[in-house]
Amino acid sequence: MLLGSHLSIAGGLHHALLAAGRYGFGTVAVFVRNQRQWHVPPLPASAVAEFRRVRRRLGIGPVVAHGSYLVNLAGDDEVRGKSVAATLADLERCGLLGIEYLVLHPGSRADADEGVRRIADALNEVLAACRFRRPRLLLETTAGAGHSIGGSFEQLAAILARLRRPRRVGVCLDTCHVFAAGYDLRTPRAYRRTLARFDRLIGLDRLGAIHLNDSLRGLGSRLDRHEHIGRGRIGRAGFAQFVRDRRLADVPMILETPKGLDDRGRDWDAVNAAVLRRLAGQMARG
Repeated sequence: MLLGSHLSIAGGLHHALLAAGRYGFGTVAVFVRNQRQWHVPPLPASAVAEFRRVRRRLGIGPVVAHGSYLVNLAGDDEVRGKSVAATLADLERCGLLGIEYLVLHPGSRADADEGVRRIADALNEVLAACRFRRPRLLLETTAGAGHSIGGSFEQLAAILARLRRPRRVGVCLDTCHVFAAGYDLRTPRAYRRTLARFDRLIGLDRLGAIHLNDSLRGLGSRLDRHEHIGRGRIGRAGFAQFVRDRRLADVPMILETPKGLDDRGRDWDAVNAAVLRRLAGQMARG
């Protein structure tokens, strides 16, 4: 199990790495800039050097960046243009920092077929313009609410099928999102059926990262409400399947559960990590 969490970059990008080291994580997820703004300031060479130095010292494995929440590659022309530019800037930042993955929410559009086409065309544009070849884009599964695209494996497969550089793009599976979208994970049988469907339509070789989040709402609710591991509707038995699946041993598993302290004053990331490690039968480095 390659376990980590989405951690803060307050004070500098390398601070997320230092926090990951304190938790004993083997991977980490970060924003590479302020994700609430379109503006992307230059990345200082000193910040790049410090990030790479700290990462080498701590031996942190794959790093997973997350793109801006403003991005909508399926949007109308003005928003789409800004989204393409922001995604390209984020991907190039990943290249400079040596980050392996950039997770994106695919986008939203009332006409889903048109949305799929616009997302694929935008990704083709971004990948053609990017000067770095290492970072891989990962389309995140969504809960399927409203007009969001990515709530079905079929929609993601349709996007991937239209790409000119298909191996540069994979998928990030969010457990809360797929459960809310109607894919059951609560029992070994349900887990096997869901992963088999994912493999058939997309391919497990294209699964680049997993967001481990329990769901506050029920199966097929279409509501994106994250809960702590084992305290939601998926339950511990569902997460045991993920952390014990040998096929996923090298796939970064990232906690995006609520932050803060529990009623005993314990850090929630540490609590959730301990639950997953117990389920995996390992208490060593994640």
